[in-house]
Amino acid sequence: MSEGLIIDDNRSTADALKQMLDVLDVPSRVAYGSGPAMSFMGSMVPRFVCLDINMPGVDGTEVLAYLRREPRLLKVPVIVITSDDQPETRQRVMHGGAQAILIKPATIDSLEDALKKVGVIK
Repeated sequence: MSEGLIIDDNRSTADALKQMLDVLDVPSRVAYGSGPAMSFMGSMVPRFVCLDINMPGVDGTEVLAYLRREPRLLKVPVIVITSDDQPETRQRVMHGGAQAILIKPATIDSLEDALKKVGVIK
């Protein structure tokens, strides 16, 4: 089974998501920012992506656009996890190809629901 990929420049948030996924028995790895994430996705296709939007440099919307442009990554489910609760942001990321959005701080229950929604777990 392939791993999911958590992309967040905030180490505490990324590590907390990793711990929640471990509890849910969902294999994942962490990329602390878009640069490491792009390196990982250059050689591997993640099972799913948990993606922060507000990151320095290449932000989450640009990573999402890349995922939807790259044929081998096109069908990877994306769960956006952000502190930005504005309707415009929600609309932009869902229109951009995300399958779910969670507002930080995510809980294990909300993460589990999102994973079910995108078909990662039953």
